[in-house]
Amino acid sequence: MRRVTTLTPPWVGELIGALGPDSVLTDPDVTAAYARDQAMLAEAGMPAAVVLPRSTAEVSAVMQVASRHGVPVVPRGAGSGLVGAANAVDGCITLVTTRMDAVLEVAPADRLAVVQPGVVNKTLRDAVRAHGLFYPPDPASYDWCTLGGNLAVNSGGLCCVKYGVTTDYVLGLEVVLADGRVLRTGRRTVKGVAGYDLARLFVGSEGTLGVITEATVALRPAPAAPVTLVASFPTSAQTGQVVESVVTSGLVPSMLEVMDRTCIRAVDDVMKADLDRDAAALVLAQSDSGGAAATAEIALLTRLCEEAGADFVHSTDDPAEGDLLMAARRMALPALERLGSVLLDDVAVPRSQVATFIDGCVAVAADAGLVIGVVGHAGDGNMHPTVVFDAADADQRTRAFAAFDAILELGLSLGGTVTGEHGVGTLKADWLEREIGPVSLSVHQAIKQALDPGGLLNPGKMFRRAHVGDLAAVGGLSAQS
Repeated sequence: MRRVTTLTPPWVGELIGALGPDSVLTDPDVTAAYARDQAMLAEAGMPAAVVLPRSTAEVSAVMQVASRHGVPVVPRGAGSGLVGAANAVDGCITLVTTRMDAVLEVAPADRLAVVQPGVVNKTLRDAVRAHGLFYPPDPASYDWCTLGGNLAVNSGGLCCVKYGVTTDYVLGLEVVLADGRVLRTGRRTVKGVAGYDLARLFVGSEGTLGVITEATVALRPAPAAPVTLVASFPTSAQTGQVVESVVTSGLVPSMLEVMDRTCIRAVDDVMKADLDRDAAALVLAQSDSGGAAATAEIALLTRLCEEAGADFVHSTDDPAEGDLLMAARRMALPALERLGSVLLDDVAVPRSQVATFIDGCVAVAADAGLVIGVVGHAGDGNMHPTVVFDAADADQRTRAFAAFDAILELGLSLGGTVTGEHGVGTLKADWLEREIGPVSLSVHQAIKQALDPGGLLNPGKMFRRAHVGDLAAVGGLSAQS
């Protein structure tokens, strides 16, 4: 990451006039904290200013200033992203939405909520629970990631197998466009097909088309307390058999997760949870259907695990024990991070290919001479292989990136996608065209050109594109390495 030393650009005064001095940060020692997200090895520059608006009107004012002066804008939430989608470019305005953190409305009769982008995922869940309602998307970072970031990359989570992903719950959006205009799209009704579905266009666009300032999201009735199952297997192929059996049997658990041996041992080292350290894979599942239905679902899943050759199967309806088992699943990435630097991948494959993919990652690890742990949402085929290496060792760093690419290649070869929920950002920008093809890429770029002709919104994310003009000259900056 390069440092940028600067004379104060003239447009900073306009930002201060619009937002106030406490909402515009220019001290490099402060703005450096907003330069990147959690993808520590993704390229990042230094913002010239960080702004923290409190309203849609203030976001609009920021975009008007940026548009007049040709300054790039990088939208950012809590910074929990994992592909560099919120990483700054040199001389940009980083627009942070965390102060826009109000749950504006909960409408039980309509089963919807209206929220600002800075609302933390768990905060929304807690707010609607008081009304007997439930917001299902639950990324692993749900206790600190924000809804704006979830919308930007179309986050999923552990409940996707039954409940789907973020876009399945978006009814309407308010979005500030590149020139500062405010677009309202979508609806509050259950049904509605008037015009193009623009709301879904912005979900997953990673801040390249506009800045989401408000979302109307659908809710569901709160589920019953779950019944939880854990099963260990001597081979990954057996976990794949379970996944296929779940799908073909018509069983729809609320959660179906898998951890490989590397993850099991890393988590057990941290939690001392007496996990089966010799198992090739661990399956964790839940049913939230309630009462006899949940018991029957877990009983069927138990039988499927036993038929697949599980060494151990245990189920519980004790919420505390279930939470402990789910905590072990959520601990997978933090536990791997204790072993070294990590490159977290996010590949989704057809569910019939889960076992083949896990075994392929074992082969990639052997070829690279590195540790790779695989954890993921087996119920929808979304796997998270995590490459562990020493970032200070140039050879290991090179091998880690090669392994990362080999895993993406493996996923595509199995009929999968290079990202299931984390997005493209900068880490996978070179892979997008390989997956979607040149015609689809040209359509993406045409949409980008129509909505952001100056290329100011989150440049360099999703697909490579030269910045418009010399950022140093446009912003009045003198950049130094």
